Amino acid sequence: MPEADVTALLAFFKAMANESRLKLVGLLAHGEHTVQELAEVLGLKEPTVSHHLAVLKDLGLVAVRPDGVMRWHSLKPGALAQMNRRLLDQDPAALAPEETWEDRILATFVAPDGALTIPASRRKRWVVLKWLAEKFAEGARYPERAVNETIQRHHWDSATLRRELIGASMMAREAGVYWRLPEAEWRGFADAKPE
Repeated sequence: MPEADVTALLAFFKAMANESRLKLVGLLAHGEHTVQELAEVLGLKEPTVSHHLAVLKDLGLVAVRPDGVMRWHSLKPGALAQMNRRLLDQDPAALAPEETWEDRILATFVAPDGALTIPASRRKRWVVLKWLAEKFAEGARYPERAVNETIQRHHWDSATLRRELIGASMMAREAGVYWRLPEAEWRGFADAKPE
């Protein structure tokens, strides 16, 4: 699916996730209305209705017809059907997220049961360490025993992997207690990306 279509669909679903906008679409599907009429029916203030209408207009769903000092809003005929076609007429494979470099590394070094192999390449190892670090909640404190148990669910050498996680600044340790650091503090991220 082209990136422009993905962006348009995301904007559409984000806009339609709002209850007031859904109600506006329903009202406008039955005919033209002014902002004042819509505000009265929905129990909203006119500026709020105007804002919601502007969002729907930007999506191409609402048409505006000036009539003297009044502005009449209506649902564009076929706009929802056109959006539906954009979504459903796609090849299902095109809707699947594109596999990233990190996905390919994880598929190679992490088995379906979660058992991992430590890659020799530093860039690939970083991806596996990131996957492993995400098994720990950020900010939570873990005794060394709990860290070892979590790591050993995936690989027998918990000592090496603990050191690797600390060396990459993914985790910190003090007095036998470990915690996951925020991803922004992790070292080696730029080096780990493919060229």
